[in-house]
Amino acid sequence: MKLLVTGTDGYIGVLLADVLAKRGHHVTGLDAGFYRDGLLYNGVLPPARQIKQDIRDITHKDLRGYDAVVHLAELSNDPLGQHNPELTFQINHRGSVALATKCKEVGIARFVYTSSCSVYGVASSENVTETSPTNPQTAYAECKVFVERDVSALADNNFSPTFLRNATAFGASPRMRFDIVLNNLAGLAWTTKEIKMISDGTPWRPLVHVLDICDAVACALNAPREIVHNQVFNVGDNGQNYRVREIAEIVADVFPGCRLSFGANAADNRSYRVNFDKINSRLPGFRCQRDARTGAQELHGVFEKIQMTREIFEFRAFTRLKQLEHLLRTAQIDKNLHWRPA
Repeated sequence: MKLLVTGTDGYIGVLLADVLAKRGHHVTGLDAGFYRDGLLYNGVLPPARQIKQDIRDITHKDLRGYDAVVHLAELSNDPLGQHNPELTFQINHRGSVALATKCKEVGIARFVYTSSCSVYGVASSENVTETSPTNPQTAYAECKVFVERDVSALADNNFSPTFLRNATAFGASPRMRFDIVLNNLAGLAWTTKEIKMISDGTPWRPLVHVLDICDAVACALNAPREIVHNQVFNVGDNGQNYRVREIAEIVADVFPGCRLSFGANAADNRSYRVNFDKINSRLPGFRCQRDARTGAQELHGVFEKIQMTREIFEFRAFTRLKQLEHLLRTAQIDKNLHWRPA
């Protein structure tokens, strides 16, 4: 299959392009390049063809000839979305819907969109399913809901979207992110020997390893159309719903000598447990292979191998908001997050 994958310089995308290529697909990567300053380690092959481009600038001509598009390239995570909500809606909502519309207009048959379990926000039920009401608490999560709604409306006999609501990702990647919960706690445990939680850690979070997300995308592309056509799948495993304090305890146990403490209730009230029965029963070939302890052990091994320092852990390119603030402050990008001419 000839694939265009957006966001291939990102945390998930750099691994996804490699996974899909190894499964026999012809992968072209596309990325605006905001995070290219950050490379934690080498270890995966880049796409055979890589385009530096903003998704807002993609034309019909750019899209012709592909069998499917996998779309990851958005402003990622909640703090970044709250930094400039209107810009987040411009890129994540309107930009993503415009991309899907152009894909349909040029005859691309499959469109896989990476959504998020954060759409559930503060869940009202014990184990939310794909049919549960959404309750987004941030601009980032609201955009995911709107993209699902608007791209779903484009579905017909010739255009087949699939929506993958990923649990919170974790695990090692060359384009590392230290602004997501397990990765952040592991970095603190390695560099400071201490995890000092500002909350009591009672909220629930579903986790999924970054490579299991890649497997879910690959399975969605390979699945018969009737199974994935205009379908939403929560991506994860029922056994990987954790309280935040459990994640911290796992990390502290894996990193010897790490001190762990908890605080009081925090202002962030997001808490949701997610049911993953649908993807595990209906998507052929998919099953999560890794859990939180596996991910923590993997990160410990990577940190040891590269002898990670505190300076590396705190480097701006491994935290999405820090990196974009740096590019804005140094006038490399304008206020609308377009690259300025060199």
